Amino acid sequence: MSKKLVIVESPAKTKSIEKYLGSDYKVLSSKGHVRDLSTHGKYGLGVDTENDFKPDYITMKGKKSVIDELKKESKKCDHVFLATDPDREGEAISWHLKQVLNLNDDDYDRVVFNEITKSAVTNSFKTPRKIDNDLVNSQETRRILDRIIGFRLSRLIQSKTDGSSAGRVQSVALKLIVDKEREINSFKKEEYWTINAVFPSFEAELFTYNHKDFKINNETEANEVLESLNNSFEIESVEKKNKQKQSKPPYTTSTLQQDSSNKLGFNSKKTMQLAQKLYEGIDIESETVGLISYMRTDSIRLSDEFIKSTYNFISSKYGKEYIGNVKVSKNKENVQDAHEGIRPTSIERTPEQVKKFLTNDEYKLYRLIYYRALASLMSSAKTINTTIILDNNNYQFKATGQIIDFDGYLKVYKDYEDTKDKVLPPLETYNSKVIVALDITKEQHFTQPPSRYTEARLIKEMEELGIGRPSTYATTMDIIKKRGYAIIQDKKFVPTDIGFEITDKLQEYFSHLINVEYTANMETDLDKIALGNIDYVKVLKDFYEQFEPSVKNAFDSMPKKEAEKTGEDCPNCGSPLVIRKGKYGEFTACSNYPKCKYIKQEEKTVTEVCDCPKCDGKIIEKKSRKGKVFYGCNNYPKCKEAYWDKPTGNKCGECGSMLVEKKNIVKCSNCDYKDS
Repeated sequence: MSKKLVIVESPAKTKSIEKYLGSDYKVLSSKGHVRDLSTHGKYGLGVDTENDFKPDYITMKGKKSVIDELKKESKKCDHVFLATDPDREGEAISWHLKQVLNLNDDDYDRVVFNEITKSAVTNSFKTPRKIDNDLVNSQETRRILDRIIGFRLSRLIQSKTDGSSAGRVQSVALKLIVDKEREINSFKKEEYWTINAVFPSFEAELFTYNHKDFKINNETEANEVLESLNNSFEIESVEKKNKQKQSKPPYTTSTLQQDSSNKLGFNSKKTMQLAQKLYEGIDIESETVGLISYMRTDSIRLSDEFIKSTYNFISSKYGKEYIGNVKVSKNKENVQDAHEGIRPTSIERTPEQVKKFLTNDEYKLYRLIYYRALASLMSSAKTINTTIILDNNNYQFKATGQIIDFDGYLKVYKDYEDTKDKVLPPLETYNSKVIVALDITKEQHFTQPPSRYTEARLIKEMEELGIGRPSTYATTMDIIKKRGYAIIQDKKFVPTDIGFEITDKLQEYFSHLINVEYTANMETDLDKIALGNIDYVKVLKDFYEQFEPSVKNAFDSMPKKEAEKTGEDCPNCGSPLVIRKGKYGEFTACSNYPKCKYIKQEEKTVTEVCDCPKCDGKIIEKKSRKGKVFYGCNNYPKCKEAYWDKPTGNKCGECGSMLVEKKNIVKCSNCDYKDS
């Protein structure tokens, strides 16, 4: 009997899924995307803009062998299941696989699962479906938009400025950073003063005069207030209120990245890499187990099965009084709700139980996800909030306190929220209506400028404005930093001169397209395409009719930034030498290009490390095409001796090969010998 072929995206999933499904199934990986747009045609877009934006797809570099293997195996099997990730990108990958494998509708089925556990995987095969072409159209429209905007604007930016790229989401996110910096630069601080009354166990702050808002602008005014006060305060009121503090919903991609940054210090890229690993599976004793549900989501919905099992867990471990309500989404726009919020695959699999199988960072992130999901289904904490109002010569002072009456969800979530009690004395029981202060103090303050964006705050802002999608946040942060448009100082984005330049140029020529409103509206259109409510070709045409004339105008009108002169003259024609940017970095060339094609050859410093053990040459420090340092013979290509780790010049006592050094550990480049 022929096996059934299952194709997933990641190789890390194959073994566990094959084990869940049994011997009738063979599971292989596409290793992500297999096709992408070519760079053929007008402007190298790989898109026929004059023929309904027909895309030209080619096999991605390094994927021919993967496709060949999948074709070979699909011919052996009687049915193919496309089990790529449960989002629009995964749907598009399944569509591409169907195309390259030449599958008819009778030959395949599409299955989706939100977590990699035996029950989730096996249940998904009970309800297979066909590829959702609306989801594919939405994802491919996004890809075409990003290709057109990215290619056209990047070439414009490269030819006119010191920048290297621009993009649909990237450039709007950069504008937020630049706008914030300008807001900070234009900020003018204002002086103000506060006055506090100090009592034996608490402090009260002046907040009104004759029960009207009151501001002290300078020290003179502060001294006038102090002169009007004495140390005796009348207890005007003591008010106690019972309040409830509700737990937060389970994580979405955005809120996970924000909390991971704020509470764990992880950047968005690291967070998503760790989450991917937890989703794909961790080796726990004899099996590979996916610990969390799919981590790219903007939904807070939880499955009925998870809710039921978690309620049982809460009841048995903490008591029925700790069971809370399910959090419901507030009908936010642009929420796909394709799958659940991020949660553990089993509430019984506590962080403490699996800690020994995880790295320290994996454990921290899993613990954060686990207790957030658990707390979301627990009851509210109950607090008693006290407000004391004191009067001194018609100046009102206020003190507030809070004690926890019932801990509720804080039973498990206290490590992630400030839960300290602030206890005030029971002034309502005092026989006297007067309380005497130990001291009355004044303090100068200045208003503070807006804070720069951290990664967490920028992601939150992008989500609230409807810019980008869960899968794009980490990539956007990374690109802005890699392009040198902003640097990180004190964990906050600071735009560079190039970041300002790129933003200003784009706003001068593309303010109608590179802005928050247009980008958010485009996300809404992509959602409508996914629902089948709007034609994707119309969306692309409407966009292109606005975009392309603006690009052509910018190429014609945008002044080219003058290249920086070095102070030297060209030895061939006498024109000034300037610094230019090329594929491999900066270089010095003649300003009279293309008439004069002189390029100054920079003197390269050669760092000799040791003698080559294979010839009479020297092992020197080199760099690969990708900039990675390695060590090779200077007689290359005659001698191809090379090492990734730094050679010591000494031979291994076991096999005679070169000893190399890595992170202060000396080891053999050939055998397992290590120098202790």
